Amino acid sequence: MLQSHPKTRVLMCPPEHFAVTYAINPWMDPTDWARDDCALVTQSQREWAGLCRALKAAGAEIETIPAVHGLPDLVFTANAAVVLDRKVLLSRFRFAERRGEQPHAAAAFRALQARGLVDAVRELPDDVVLEGAGDCVWDRHRNLFWMGHGPRSDLAARAVVAAEFGAPVLALELADARFYHMDTALCPLSGGEVMYVPEAFTGAGLTAIRDRVGDEQRIEIAPDDSGRLAANAVCVGASVISAGMSGRLRGLLEERGYDVIVTPLQSFLRSGGAAFCLTLRLDHLSDRTVRRESYARAV
Repeated sequence: MLQSHPKTRVLMCPPEHFAVTYAINPWMDPTDWARDDCALVTQSQREWAGLCRALKAAGAEIETIPAVHGLPDLVFTANAAVVLDRKVLLSRFRFAERRGEQPHAAAAFRALQARGLVDAVRELPDDVVLEGAGDCVWDRHRNLFWMGHGPRSDLAARAVVAAEFGAPVLALELADARFYHMDTALCPLSGGEVMYVPEAFTGAGLTAIRDRVGDEQRIEIAPDDSGRLAANAVCVGASVISAGMSGRLRGLLEERGYDVIVTPLQSFLRSGGAAFCLTLRLDHLSDRTVRRESYARAV
């Protein structure tokens, strides 16, 4: 039976300076945004607040990082770092447009460390690019990271993540520019199911998914849902929080016991992001840590 997760903690950044001012993926069109900038800014703030309400209703606690003028994509905190077992591995971005986020994210995590919410903050090697949990999605059920590489992160990051966290890392090449991060293409659910976008992966990647995920636990996302970034969802216990999905997909999830919460995020979709992109889980634990904590409680 699916259970709620009262200790879920996520990091978010208010969209005070969010806009589409450059294009680094196929979703982004600065000219189109500029035509209706004022209305879209207001819309983004309303939608972000709606996502916060949905997360809190599902039992999540929210921490925030300050917004910074000139860094519109800082709002996508999933890209700031990989976090597991209270350890933080800071990101390094592929595109210059986002590299300015790095020192601000580092300062935010060191502030969280000072408050006792994380234990360690570490940096990638200078020659490795990895765009955080956007390309390193934790699967608690399988105790592994699904890592995307190609468009935005280096394959070399796999060894760094495995060594840093002591957890398996399954690296899959992303093959469609629309699904430029793993979190746009694959979503592990708390019951063990994995939603994924078949066209986002190479043949080898699809084989790897099928080898790891049983037939009954694989949920293929159809084109009408992949175009809404339905894979970019947040799963908090029995709740699946999404920017939108078809009635077919919603019904399938509800049949499996999930409470689907749809909260519109159309302004953020213009930048190629949705619910998962706007959040970074701080509470993920590996099997090793769960066993250690259970033993400590027992004695």
